[in-house]
Amino acid sequence: MHNLSLSVMFPAYNEEANIKLAVLKAIEILETITDKFEILIVDDGSLDKTGQIIDALAREDNRIVVIHHAKNRGYGDALWTGINAAKNDWFFYTDADLQFDLNDIQKLIRFIPEYKAVIGYRSPRRDSFMRLLNAKGWNRLVRLLFGLKVRDIDCAFKIFERVMLTGLPLKTRGATMSAEVLIRLQRMGIAWKEVPVSHFPRLFGSPTGAKPAVIVRAFRELFNLYCIGLK
Repeated sequence: MHNLSLSVMFPAYNEEANIKLAVLKAIEILETITDKFEILIVDDGSLDKTGQIIDALAREDNRIVVIHHAKNRGYGDALWTGINAAKNDWFFYTDADLQFDLNDIQKLIRFIPEYKAVIGYRSPRRDSFMRLLNAKGWNRLVRLLFGLKVRDIDCAFKIFERVMLTGLPLKTRGATMSAEVLIRLQRMGIAWKEVPVSHFPRLFGSPTGAKPAVIVRAFRELFNLYCIGLK
């Protein structure tokens, strides 16, 4: 699909040990897939050398676009920044922590443009028991409140038609955004394809998704969505 117009986005917070390798791997793979791609990196207020590393990468390759948040604003806000900065027809995002095999992007793009959204699910998921337990509870809660039937809501390996995303009236800016996007698409009658993708343990850096502040914000945003009827 060398005519595929693709924006690839990495939200990054304190990923100095992973970000360079993640970006270089992405370039290597994307060059075999399409002639038209860009890589967007949103530095969400990192306190380490993430910003310096990605700035250096951008100076060396004009296909890399870097955006800095002055302070940490949350996963969803970083994602929203990337969505609105993207220029190409399809928007793919994944994490910069090297827990995914970027070669698996080819598993997703084979289903476009038949589907406007193709979402990965980790098979198997290589996280700690507590993170797996939390994820199971979160998925069940979202299904109970909104009827969303998805294997892996927060799997950071998804591709969407970009204009479809930019048209969504998203309310959340924290970790709940992944759920909100899918809930809104489901209510619009948009069909998606679920695809298994490889997942690996994190080797470097620390995850932030299990921090109490992140969890509290996610629950608050979720129940706010429920109270307003997702208007």
